[in-house]
Order: sequence, then structure tokens, then C-alpha cells
Amino acid sequence: MNPGDRVRVERTDQTYEGVLLPSSTTQNLVVKLDGGYNVGVDREDADVDVLERDVYDIETGQTDESSEVAFDEDLPTVSLISTGGTIASTVDYRTGAVTAQFDAEDVLRAVPDLAGRANYRGRVVANILSENMTPDVWQDLAEAVREEVEAGADGVVVMHGTDTMQFTASALSFVLDTPVPVVFTGSQRSADRPSSDNVMNAVCAVEAAKADAAEVMICMHASESDDACALHRGTRVRKNHTSRRDAFETVGAKPLGEVAYDGGETAVSFRREYAERGGTELAVRPDLESDVELLKFTPGTDASVLDLAEGKAGLVLEGTGLGHVHTDWIARIANLVDDGTTVVMTSQCIEGRVCDRVYDTGRDLLDAGVVEAGDTLPGTAKVKLMWALANADDPEETMRGPIAGELTQRSVPWE
Repeated sequence: MNPGDRVRVERTDQTYEGVLLPSSTTQNLVVKLDGGYNVGVDREDADVDVLERDVYDIETGQTDESSEVAFDEDLPTVSLISTGGTIASTVDYRTGAVTAQFDAEDVLRAVPDLAGRANYRGRVVANILSENMTPDVWQDLAEAVREEVEAGADGVVVMHGTDTMQFTASALSFVLDTPVPVVFTGSQRSADRPSSDNVMNAVCAVEAAKADAAEVMICMHASESDDACALHRGTRVRKNHTSRRDAFETVGAKPLGEVAYDGGETAVSFRREYAERGGTELAVRPDLESDVELLKFTPGTDASVLDLAEGKAGLVLEGTGLGHVHTDWIARIANLVDDGTTVVMTSQCIEGRVCDRVYDTGRDLLDAGVVEAGDTLPGTAKVKLMWALANADDPEETMRGPIAGELTQRSVPWE
């Protein structure tokens, strides 16, 4: 038996079944159980049966299986683009950890429920965990989406790690004009866990990619139950929980739509206005100014922290409430603006908009040259400023108005 094999381990009073992992000693067995936990067992106290031999090659990180995807001319074509993350992860049998290993074809093998819903094309743009995402990969991803749409894709599903998915979705929302849906999805829990959300999220994302909303969206569980996935606009969503399956929420409104899910049967519906399929000419403006920082103000933080922004092209501040910082910061901010740094104010509050005209501090910030970003989310504002500095004739004015649904002209109760 070898790491990766599925085994049954029987002891005097217990039976374990799972995937055999490497062990640091010859005296012990380590088994990853179906529930996701690892258990160590003394070899002398156990009887072991191999239930299934693994096809995983530890040295190459690949399998020796091949997959063929049948083409059905009556089905739409959906491109699956992988960047890595938990939805495209498996157990790394060298360490026992969950790591990004799968390419797009592997996802089709891992999620057989996708069969018969579309014709699929797959490509790998990156194979990284989402904390390693960079603006360079955003640009590569935008170009890959453009190429897939030009090649005839009726929709695109991007598989992405959840931790930074909202940033990448924002980036594509600004960089890409798309005539077809571009749907991000991921998984909070890996496929080796019974509570994994990878199958339902993948299925719902494909259904959304076949639907009529030609926008950049994030498709993830709408609740802890397996009954629906929410469709969030890429510039208005944030991850609000570390581990819940319904971690993603649209801020300041209800989601754009949802995909109802009932034992594999799906139905897509929308509750808000959206860009319709075919209504936009395909275009990519991939240039980004990467020299932009995001800084959160907290009480007691010395103004010297603004040294981080010296010489930067842009700075996004997360201020308190309506968009405030300590008054000691204002002179330093004015110097940054005078030296050519575009300084944008957002709020660290989850909902609501910046308005620096109410209190003296806010007025002083405006006099210092700070640009109000309305109710744009701080992370989205950073990505937007990166795009505006590289593409807009007047970046400051661009930050004050909506481009991709990231900013509402006025705040209204949830619809």
C-alpha cells in the first residue's frame, strides 16, 4: 500500500476508513478520514485492507487517468478557467494538507454532476492559492477570458480561491467588457470533506454562465443549506466569514440573483437589473497601476504610517464612519496629494457611504485633496484606482462615479 490509497484500518474496538497519508515513522499509519480529520494508528495494533489503489503520482502531482469530454452541438459551450484554490484542490499526499493540484479537466472528473449541462473547454491560467494572487495574474486571466469568448464560449466559469476572489472579480469587472456571463466560484471546504460545497457551487456557476446576465459575478452558497447559490455582482461583494459555506454577501443590497438547487435540478433567476447577454462589445483594457496601497485608520495609529504611501501613485484610506482619520494625519495627506499621490477615502463600516462634508475633519480632508469614493467597498476602491490611474483621463473624477456597479449614486433601503 502507498500514500493515496483508500484503506480500511481495523483495530480491536474501532474501524477507520479513508485515504492513507505519509507517516514520519515506520511504526504508525496516518489516515485522512472522510470527515476531513486525520487519525494515527500503531501498525502493530491494526489490520489494513487496501480498498482502492490511487492513481496519483507523488513526484509529479498528476494522475495517470485521462478524460474525454463529449461534444453535444445542442448544448452551449462553457469555458472552465482554473486559477487554483480549494475548489480545484485535493489532498497532497506528501504532507497531508489540502493543496491546489487540479487543472480544469480534473474538475470535470471530480464533479460528474457537470456532465450534460454544457460543452466544456478548460484551461489553466494559474495554479496558486488565492493569497498568492497578483495583478499580473488578473491581467492574464482577463486575456484568457477574452480569448475564450472570441473562440465561441457562451459563458465562462473561473475557479478561484475564496480568500481573494472578491479582488479578482472586481479587477475583471473594470478590465473587461463582456457580452457573456463571467462567473467566479470556489469552495470553502475541500472535496475530501462530506460538507464540501464544491459540487453545488460548480454546478450553479455553470448554470449562471449559461444565463442572460452578461456581468462578472461570484456564485457561492446563499445559505448553509444546499438549496441555492447567490449570484453577487463582482464589485459589490465581500467574504464576510472565514469558513461558512455562505461566507459571501452583497453589501448594501440583495444579491443580483440566485440559482435554486434541488438535488441537481437548477433554476436561475434575477431580482435586479443587469447587463444583458450580447449587449456589450467584447473589450479588454488590461493596464493596471500596481503602485497603489490600501491603509486602514485605527485610533492611536501614528501619522508616520503614511510613510508607506510616499511616492506611491495612489492610496486608498479606510476611514472611520463617514470617512475620517485623526486630524494629525491631514497635513501628511495634503503633502502626499501635493506630491502627486491620488488619495481616495472609503469607510471601514460595512455599509453606508463616505460623506466628508458633515464634520470639520471631513471638510479639512476635502481641502487637502482627498477624493470621496461614495459607498465603494475599500478593496474594490483599491482595484478601481489601479485601473483608473492606468486608463482614465481624470482618475479622480472616475473614482467619484460608477463604472461597473461598484458605486451607487444614492443609498436606498435594501430592495
